[in-house]
Amino acid sequence: MYKLATVFALLASPALATGLQIEVEGEANGTITIDLFEDVAPKHVEQITALAAEGKYDGVAFHRVIDGFMAQTGDVEHGKLGSDMRRAGTGGSDRPDLPAEFSDVPYERGIVGMARARDPNSANSQFFIMFDAAPSLNGQYTVVGKVTDGMDVVDAIKRGTGPNGAVIGQPDVMTKVTVTD
Repeated sequence: MYKLATVFALLASPALATGLQIEVEGEANGTITIDLFEDVAPKHVEQITALAAEGKYDGVAFHRVIDGFMAQTGDVEHGKLGSDMRRAGTGGSDRPDLPAEFSDVPYERGIVGMARARDPNSANSQFFIMFDAAPSLNGQYTVVGKVTDGMDVVDAIKRGTGPNGAVIGQPDVMTKVTVTD
């Protein structure tokens, strides 16, 4: 587990490490830059960057967006624009699910976490970006990074409806996801 000083250091400054640039189109238009925390969740970061490098995230929708909470995307199996979006959020990738890599990094605005099923060791390709703090997620979901630029784009992502935040109609889409150094 991380000491408080380490947590603040991770949140305060981007690491000299890998990141993602996500081009978004829809109600939100622009680029989101994410610093990935290899030292916090190395297996999850490796999986995300491999999927991004293979182009698997290109064309994937933000299928679950809850105002005041988070925007979820990354279903490379069922979340591609043009597919049956009723199944979005139920798939993953052809890679194995990952064991949890929980940390003391708190779920604050801009934190990126891995989505999973009930089983803590079921994260695969889906991830979410926090609109606001959610302390109830701390230590329950793997933190993989933090938005360092483009929170205005995140804030503009089309919201879903109902308690599960399912996006109805045309969702916002990650048109291109690029791995950065």
